[in-house]
Amino acid sequence: MDTSESSSTETERSGTGTGPPDAPAAEDPPRRGWRRWAMDTRPLRIPAYRRLWSSTVVTAVGSQLTAVAVPKQIYDITHSSAWVGYASLAGLLPMVAFALWGGAVADTVDRRKLLLVTNTGIAATSLLFWAQAVSGLDSVVVLMVLLALQQAFFGLNAPARTASIARLVPAEQLPAANALGSTVMQTGLVAGPLLAGVLIPVIGLPELYLIDALALCVTVWAVVRLPALPPLGEAVARRAGVREIAAGFRYISRHKVLLLSFLADIVAMVLGMPRALFPELAAHTYGSYGEGFALGVLFAGIPVGAVLGGLFSGVFSRARRHGWMVIGAVVGWGVAVAGFGLSGNLWLAVACLVVAGVADMVSMVFRGAILLSAATDEMRGRMQGVFTVVVAGGPRLADVLHGTAGSVFGPRAAVAGGGALVVVAMLALAGAVPALRRYRI
Repeated sequence: MDTSESSSTETERSGTGTGPPDAPAAEDPPRRGWRRWAMDTRPLRIPAYRRLWSSTVVTAVGSQLTAVAVPKQIYDITHSSAWVGYASLAGLLPMVAFALWGGAVADTVDRRKLLLVTNTGIAATSLLFWAQAVSGLDSVVVLMVLLALQQAFFGLNAPARTASIARLVPAEQLPAANALGSTVMQTGLVAGPLLAGVLIPVIGLPELYLIDALALCVTVWAVVRLPALPPLGEAVARRAGVREIAAGFRYISRHKVLLLSFLADIVAMVLGMPRALFPELAAHTYGSYGEGFALGVLFAGIPVGAVLGGLFSGVFSRARRHGWMVIGAVVGWGVAVAGFGLSGNLWLAVACLVVAGVADMVSMVFRGAILLSAATDEMRGRMQGVFTVVVAGGPRLADVLHGTAGSVFGPRAAVAGGGALVVVAMLALAGAVPALRRYRI
């Protein structure tokens, strides 16, 4: 066995994350009573991580205001849902391309500087959204160009932001840090659209863009106060290009635990994300509850479950067998989705979606921890770039797959079958390749 193979095997068996120099070395005393169940907040004791997390708190809701305002404005201009879909595609393509490139860039430059540039770019784009809305331009082309620009900046930003966490907190606290960040983002997915719905009739679309821009200024200030995060070792000598992106994919193929962490998310999201069938289920299966009401609670089910999973992440965030946690979470997601498909009662269906959301949070926490701890620092940016693409692309592929299957087999059969396929596929992967089962820190 050569040196690289030996290193790969060792990495798959135990985490290699490196925390900050001032991270506490001593073990914290065990938490007692209700605190055992509550969210693990140890990473917030580290000032640099606390600044990064605090900026996420501010922008999680603000970004959702723009996410609601853009499709609303496009529909107001065109009165066409098709144009709303085209705009989504216009944002997806640059995000995918720049996330892959941004991961390579994040491995070759000071990540703090990259975050500063990209957060400033996102804030400037929000100001441009505000300017076009105030001017009454009413141009779909301008909106799509701005959306593409914003998503390109996001694609550059996300890998550097997530990869930086492993330089700010010790390895054993990575699950807790991921739970803190994911909970905030999921809370934004619930609260942001609700707040936008309340504010649009009161203050109008332009002000939503302006609120997001102001929130992003807080993010820029938080990044300014982060410590420098230059590349380690020989990474300084590299340039970010196609060769470095390709090297990232080769790295994934050689490290089975990383490959399986991506495949686990693809299995769960592509085979088991049923959101494309929510409108049909709300209209026909749960129509007696009121179509609009049923649709709203179906869409809220998974995010609400994810938030609950985050709030009570103390139950699982200290687990050291990260591989088994991912396997169990994905299987749990599949079982919950299958239960949702078999449910004829709306409240039972929503309960299944909430359970699925909890399982999704557990999966996110430990897949993220594996990516940060099993990869070397010189590769973390590229791993997070691929992670961003997988997370964004999987549900969109699921929309196509479930929409097609629903029209052929019926929506409930398609959902239940998808959940069952998730369970079978995840157990088959775990059985065929032991690297994920063996991984722990």
